[in-house]
Amino acid sequence: MATFQAIGAVAEAITTLFQHAWEPALLGGLEPEFDVYHGKNFDTPMSTGISVFVYQVTVDQVQRTLPPPDKNHRRPLPVRMSLLLTAWAKDASTEHALLGWGMRTIADSPILSAGFLNATMPGVFRPDETVELAPTELTNDEVFQLWQVLPSSLQLSAAYVARVLCLESDLVVPTGAPVVERDLDLAALP
Repeated sequence: MATFQAIGAVAEAITTLFQHAWEPALLGGLEPEFDVYHGKNFDTPMSTGISVFVYQVTVDQVQRTLPPPDKNHRRPLPVRMSLLLTAWAKDASTEHALLGWGMRTIADSPILSAGFLNATMPGVFRPDETVELAPTELTNDEVFQLWQVLPSSLQLSAAYVARVLCLESDLVVPTGAPVVERDLDLAALP
């Protein structure tokens, strides 16, 4: 089970995946940036590259009743991250190529191992954990609503979901001694 830092670790891991996969010979020696974006970063975006923007985190209702990793802890909180990969460039053809390359890179490595996830933020994931990146589709309405609140014009993007991150609780559930004997005092009512 991952710590509460798992959301940030996954976003950073995706940019690391892009950095490791990029070859300078691609696109005529272009040196793109790969960065995790916050809403305000859309005010002054990078000149060339791919941004990773976490626009929603929801509780995964299917895996809501996973058992705790240790009987003395609370159940983990399973979450799904919704991500937006956005290509940035001075011309449309470079944006198209960058986004296509980014999507192909994720399709080639859709499962991120704990070792890879912990490379940027050590100790967040247990050794047996993985996170799957899967493409998802936004409706036209969702796309327009998202770009209405972002301080930039509509930009070429692809939506992904990272599933399932199980956020582990640090709270220990107190346990008492087992009940050995029931002692019921009964009395007549006056």
